[in-house]
Amino acid sequence: MIRSIFLDIDGTLVSFATHCIPQSAIDALTKAKANGVGIFISTGRPLPIINNLGAISHLIDGYITTNGAMGIVNGKAIFHTPIPQDDVDALMADCKANDYACIVAGEHNVVLMNPKEIFHEVFVEQLNVTNIDATIPVSALKGQCILQFSPFISAGHEVELMSQMPHCVSGRWHPAFTDITSREADKGNGLERMATFLGLDMSETMAFGDGGNDIPIIKRAGIGVAMGNAGQEAKEVADFVTTSVDEDGIRNALLHFGIIK
Repeated sequence: MIRSIFLDIDGTLVSFATHCIPQSAIDALTKAKANGVGIFISTGRPLPIINNLGAISHLIDGYITTNGAMGIVNGKAIFHTPIPQDDVDALMADCKANDYACIVAGEHNVVLMNPKEIFHEVFVEQLNVTNIDATIPVSALKGQCILQFSPFISAGHEVELMSQMPHCVSGRWHPAFTDITSREADKGNGLERMATFLGLDMSETMAFGDGGNDIPIIKRAGIGVAMGNAGQEAKEVADFVTTSVDEDGIRNALLHFGIIK
């Protein structure tokens, strides 16, 4: 029996086309919640830039953020897994030397290093993230653990950079940038830690996703669901492939598995 559902945001819950949660997903999750199923978010976004879940905010029981680097329940962090300092220093040096934009997520704040037009094109225009203040300096993160870097680099540069960050993993879900976290902090690990905190068996969890960074949680959940618009690698590891986010994918999967009627 599924007791909790874990949902990615961009391309899973929220349409890239409309920047909204389809009404069918809102209605389906409302029914699931009424049936006693926990509703959780599992996202690459840090909490401060989750700005598109207002329609279901009253249903959400907790969050796995920054690709599994932080878990939050009832507004309190229940775990966090920072990037080791040597790896932080390596990325900072590479970013300075190669002058690319990079979003840096600390425990409490998010800052943008080296603002470039590509950030506006992707985060503001495509993802509708309008609440990152590009004027905040990196020094604002002083004293905070670094949970995630999102550098705007090519896949080739990513390979080169990761050779300098041996304690980290990279999860690319957009061609323009990738998310880098500690090796201990993918969404699958986040799910396991959240399940332990909640007293859930992994067989009682269900996870939805569409991107490369969703593969670990799709594989580890009791039922892993890939959206119809998901990448092929995510579809290959899923237990079920539903329709796309814009074709009622959340609702159709919940109906398929009898979570709602």
